[in-house]
Amino acid sequence: MKKFVEKLGWLSQKLGNQIHLKSMRDAFATILPFIMLAGFMVLINNVIIKPDGFMSNVISSETLANWQQLGNSIVNGTLGIITILIGASVSYFLAQNRQFENPFAPALQTIALIVIFIPLTNDVIPVGAQKAVEIGGVIPTALTGSAGMFVGIVTALLSTELFIRFSQSERLKIKISGDSVPPAVIKSFNVLIPTMLTVLVFAFVSFLLTQLFSLNIYALIGTIIQKPLTFLVTSVPGFLALMTISQMLYSIGIAGSGILGPIMDPVLLANMQDNMTAYANNAAIPHIINTTFRDIFGVMGGGGNTIALLIAIFIWSKRKDYREIAALSSAPGLFNINEPVVFGLPIVYNLSLMIPFIISTPLCLLLAYIATKIHMISEVVVMVPWTTPVVASGFLATGGDWRAAVFQVFLVGICVLLYLPFLKVNDRIKA
Repeated sequence: MKKFVEKLGWLSQKLGNQIHLKSMRDAFATILPFIMLAGFMVLINNVIIKPDGFMSNVISSETLANWQQLGNSIVNGTLGIITILIGASVSYFLAQNRQFENPFAPALQTIALIVIFIPLTNDVIPVGAQKAVEIGGVIPTALTGSAGMFVGIVTALLSTELFIRFSQSERLKIKISGDSVPPAVIKSFNVLIPTMLTVLVFAFVSFLLTQLFSLNIYALIGTIIQKPLTFLVTSVPGFLALMTISQMLYSIGIAGSGILGPIMDPVLLANMQDNMTAYANNAAIPHIINTTFRDIFGVMGGGGNTIALLIAIFIWSKRKDYREIAALSSAPGLFNINEPVVFGLPIVYNLSLMIPFIISTPLCLLLAYIATKIHMISEVVVMVPWTTPVVASGFLATGGDWRAAVFQVFLVGICVLLYLPFLKVNDRIKA
């Protein structure tokens, strides 16, 4: 068992430090504020200042509709260009992790390529119309939004690697010198030919796909990468299996989210953005499983829903050290930070507590999925910070559905009952 854990730890460390996964993880962390802001705007627009909502008794519907334009413009500038934001961020961090001296150059190049890949004409439904018309000279947010996220990621990874290879060739550098030449100009000339070559290569590939197969890059990546990965991550068995693996890794002291995050986050974030867009447009909500669904039902108090363990300790355990650790862990636990209890009791390498710790997250997610599927609670439609306390997170994330907040309390109660017998066994072993 010790050798297995050591090998698993070595493998996890290698994966966690893998440069492409690390760059993606850093990129998602960077764009998170934009997604959070969009979530709050969607919530305000569709709950607080909804023209036919409770505020219409105080303020005219026309005034509320006008104020909604502010939120809509923010959503367009965040979720509407999420492909560009994530593409530029991944490219920047990959270049930085490769220790390239000018990481902004490949980031700007990625933005250009994302736009190059967009078809010259697109089907657009005019305001008030029922049918789409073909229009040129526009960049539809349907492609720069969540639907194109994988295009941004794949483009950033491939183009940045090629760009750095070109940049390492001394023959492709235009060297200028002189004290009067600004450093920005020197850097620009150093990457002039590599940038042009990289853009030409990718643009030519895109052109050939269109001419030979009537296929654009968005459709190609969606078919080859996005659909299979989406099925793996958002199918109920796949989602629960990945979350179980994440908890198993955490139970031996390895941050499972850091390893599986680059695999799961693009899909779950895309689903979350689809839900927010649909909610903002009063359309049917397309997905149950998404980023915030995972956070508010599977990470209550932290991974393993450890807020329930803290309650179980206060109810059952008579051990002074456990109660002291639980008291110290309560404040961060309210904001879903559970390292004090995970490493303080500890839970890691403690088989009697590892079992409920691993089981509780997939169990609660399964129950929440069923409850959402049978319309007992509303779908998650607003992305709230993962540090939002239990009850408040359920209410806000579902667009103000009080039943989701109550359901969170129910799930915490289930987890308390799950932890209690294992805590009793643990007390006897320690005694």
